Amino acid sequence: MKRLILTSSAGLCLMLADRADVVIPFFFRFAWGPLPSPGELATYVATRSDKHGRGDHWSDYVTFPDSEETRRGLGLVGFCERYDAIELWFDPSPNDQLLLVWLLDYLRPYPEIVVRLRLRIVTFDLLGADIEGLRSWAVRDVDVGQREFETACAAWQSYRAPTPEICFDLLENDLSVLPMLRRALLELLDELPSNKTGLGSTEMRLLGLLTRGYTHPASLSAHVGLGHPPIFSEFEVGSLLEGLAQGPNPAVSGLADDLRTIDRENLRDRHAAYLRSRLSLTEFGKAVLAHREDFSRHNPIDRWWGGTRLTNDRLWRYGAVLTKP
Repeated sequence: MKRLILTSSAGLCLMLADRADVVIPFFFRFAWGPLPSPGELATYVATRSDKHGRGDHWSDYVTFPDSEETRRGLGLVGFCERYDAIELWFDPSPNDQLLLVWLLDYLRPYPEIVVRLRLRIVTFDLLGADIEGLRSWAVRDVDVGQREFETACAAWQSYRAPTPEICFDLLENDLSVLPMLRRALLELLDELPSNKTGLGSTEMRLLGLLTRGYTHPASLSAHVGLGHPPIFSEFEVGSLLEGLAQGPNPAVSGLADDLRTIDRENLRDRHAAYLRSRLSLTEFGKAVLAHREDFSRHNPIDRWWGGTRLTNDRLWRYGAVLTKP
């Protein structure tokens, strides 16, 4: 039986675990920044053409056996057709769950693929998984049917919407056919600005860690996700830190000032600047952490949450209930 795995970047370890003939990872960061347009996503999984630059096609990140190398330029659906079983491996992290619902929404119109799909219920962090364990672990799998597709489609379309209202309302539905989805959506909603502080959950954890003596950006990034499904990458956490430290009324002091001018693509110099930084809370930051001040009333906000652009004059807030701007 020819077996194919579709997974996230966290599932790259599956390439070494002999669970399938081919493993296809997806690297989109749906939990951060503006979402790719429907056209960009469609191009990524389409047959390779002159539109594709380096890294713009699903096959650019795949290690193919010699027998499959000639099929590298196919569209994703065309490539999948030769496999008897297609397994979806996505862990509980919010970005993985967003990748899962996007893929299910994309594959739904192709019955020849649907009949071969199996969803692996991954309850652990794929990124830290032991390779030897992955070879032998009995990870439960289920058929992918109409309810799974309907739930995935509703989740993906609601997350893409220009406001978070539909996503919030989705929590009233039974999402249990995708067992990790509800928690992922709740974790994502927690990253909306708080009704009390104007900051998301990860930003508030960063402030809390500073009071516990984690003054180096690397230690903050390493500890901010402990006990929580990881939402943001190290570089994304760095961007959150910059937002906390570089506004007119910063909550954090000690971040290297030249980070304001170093190009974001210049990872070497940015890394060196972070290494020089020693962070602490400002008095204003202490007040925000104690819920006595609202960060957004003193500093600019401009970031994305799914399809929603959050700005000071369009600041959706969340704290058990969703509050309109």
